[in-house]
Amino acid sequence: MKRRKENLGRLPTEGTNFSSADLDCKPSLEIARIINREDGKVAGAVRRALPQIAQAIDWIAEGIRKRGRLIYVGTGTSGRLGALDASECPPTFGVDPKLVQFVIAGGTRALHTAVEASEDSRSLGSREMAKRKISKNDIVVGIAASGRTPFTIAALEYARRRGAKTIAVTCNPHSALERVADLTVLVEVGPEVIAGSSRMKAGTAEKMVLNMLSSGAMTRLGYVYGNLMVNLHRKNSKLLDRGITILERASGLSRPAAEKALKSAGNSVPVALVMVRTAVDRQTAQRALKSSHGHVRQAIERASLNSSLNRQKGGRT
Repeated sequence: MKRRKENLGRLPTEGTNFSSADLDCKPSLEIARIINREDGKVAGAVRRALPQIAQAIDWIAEGIRKRGRLIYVGTGTSGRLGALDASECPPTFGVDPKLVQFVIAGGTRALHTAVEASEDSRSLGSREMAKRKISKNDIVVGIAASGRTPFTIAALEYARRRGAKTIAVTCNPHSALERVADLTVLVEVGPEVIAGSSRMKAGTAEKMVLNMLSSGAMTRLGYVYGNLMVNLHRKNSKLLDRGITILERASGLSRPAAEKALKSAGNSVPVALVMVRTAVDRQTAQRALKSSHGHVRQAIERASLNSSLNRQKGGRT
């Protein structure tokens, strides 16, 4: 079937940005100033979408509690940003790499090479999602600045038919992507400094939103304690040192004491934190974390309650 021609110039993100007129005639400092001024508008645009972002965070956290997954899908810059956020979740929050996934038109090759033709394939979008065996507990986030990318639209349509909750992240109102999604996070950033280069303001907006979605959901799930990323992976000297610092701040221990506690906990910051805060042994701390599905604060509360009950029983014997 022949595709209907579209007039992309009508989209707000594709419009003329008069503040960057004659950009090619400007000196470097002025180019930087213009880009910086336009970038300054992005946070305000994201702020206006906070209610929808909050709803999305709740959906993602609930889906993961039910053993679902967060799956980003997109093409080009949007797909790469989804891949970036997904790949950062395991080292930041200590979660299984399968928990947050990405689907990008053109596959992993598209992470470093432009594969634009794949963007127009609806069948490819559906096939890629079918490979993921979408379930009703999954949350699928379609990312498209334009809101009209066939690959991403078809992927969300497929996910919705399978019962998954679907979220659109876009920068243009009244889009086809919005129409097929259960929830839309609309960030209206307006025309780009360089016309059509949606890797700029639109890309920045998308990255900010994805950061909020994953970080917000992981915080709700308890993989953050206070504002500390206690579930980080400690696979190099920098991260090992960061783990000790986080344990110091979360527990109030001195650095030598934090190092000793971390070693006693098998180099697991969450286990060490539960042990230190509740005075239980490693096995008890591990059980508390397992029963709370990794929610650190809940694990501390459970371990503390069990420790208190055990002391009471001991006092009655």
